Amino acid sequence: MAQALADRDMRAVLAIYRRWTGASQPQIAAMTGVPQPAISTILSGKRHVSSIEIFEKFASGLDIPRALLGLADDDDAIQPGKPATRRGAILDVPASRSRSVDAGVDALVRLWQADQEQPRQAHGAPVDPAIWTEAALDWLLHSTDRTTREPSTGRRVGIADVEALQTTTGMFADLDNRYGGGHARTAFVQFLSGDVEAMMRGQYTTEVGPRLYSAVAEALLLAAWMAYDSGLHGLAQRYFLPALHVAQTGGDRMLAGSVLSAMSHQASFLGEFQHAANLARAAATGTAAVATPTLTAQFHAMEARAYARLGDPSACDAALTAAERAFNRRNPTDDPAFISYFDEAELSAEFGHCFRDLGRAAGARTWAGRSVGANADGAFPRSDFFAAMVLADAHLDHGDPEPACRVALQALQIGEQLKSARCAAYVQEFRTRLTKVGTSSIAREFTEQAETFRLWTAAA
Repeated sequence: MAQALADRDMRAVLAIYRRWTGASQPQIAAMTGVPQPAISTILSGKRHVSSIEIFEKFASGLDIPRALLGLADDDDAIQPGKPATRRGAILDVPASRSRSVDAGVDALVRLWQADQEQPRQAHGAPVDPAIWTEAALDWLLHSTDRTTREPSTGRRVGIADVEALQTTTGMFADLDNRYGGGHARTAFVQFLSGDVEAMMRGQYTTEVGPRLYSAVAEALLLAAWMAYDSGLHGLAQRYFLPALHVAQTGGDRMLAGSVLSAMSHQASFLGEFQHAANLARAAATGTAAVATPTLTAQFHAMEARAYARLGDPSACDAALTAAERAFNRRNPTDDPAFISYFDEAELSAEFGHCFRDLGRAAGARTWAGRSVGANADGAFPRSDFFAAMVLADAHLDHGDPEPACRVALQALQIGEQLKSARCAAYVQEFRTRLTKVGTSSIAREFTEQAETFRLWTAAA
């Protein structure tokens, strides 16, 4: 792709773009304003693009950074619907990776300081969907690290320091799973702004460096998930980006793909379903040569979730089939630790989500029920909550309010310990479905009991 853009070979660029996003010729025409017959002749090789106007239409419509097509950068121009100074704000983390590790650390420090010292501005940061496309394209275009690092006079960092970081991140991840992103997020950010900054500015060998970057990327990914789960979506996006870039710096392509998959998860939650599908496909495409079957299955599951929300059953079914096929080849001993959570219960939950969103209530009940049954140990309360709420939704959609309300009450009981905006959103979705039952005695009795639970009140 990098060479195709450098050569301004739009035939190759469009072919790669279609393979990555699955966009059809009419869709590309609608996005760019270039007529579909012209798109067809470019793809067939009958027409070579040389017009600056056409290059600009492709750059704008496909969210390709203008500089990659040799066009003048217009970042400073005010465009309708976009902030006038996106890159100048205190929370900005550039979509293209910094060429200096130290400059990247400086950007992280500004992010941590804003998160702690200017919470109103940081927590109210808007989501910029264009950043998702820029980040995925940059990652796909540059398969190898291109960063540089100045000699450091900081403290020495060894493998023991990296292992301590991983252990601490794991501890906070467990708190996040058990109590939600809002429980210990502030403490985790304080830890990152202290210990992690010192480590990244320290002295370390070429052996330690990649392991350090991967550990830091995992920590940043957790910070992003915590912000996302807390409903701080713009802030979460600002954590996802450096997580992607630092993983790339460490040469950890599987972890970088997992970051893109997490971005896809957030995009689906925010209703940006096409972006979500593109991000998940980018994760699968960019890791095809290195990902374990478990990772590949998770990427396809995220793509399926996006297509289910888009109301595209054929694309969703194809992605679910690919996920199941990859999952059946898995060997958990080969998987990196960060994907160990994706087991049979998680895959079943993804099927349940997709079937619910496609209106297949019977299938949703089957798959969500499997997930609920498989999570009997209670090690992941938030995941248990999500699966239970999907099962409750499916019961309602199937016309069975009594089991729906019973399961929802069980979920609300689990939710008493969770500080999670996402959990509140699931409850709100159930409340919306419950209105179809009307004022039946089952609904009235359930509502009286539900009003005693914190998440039910929060959803209201």
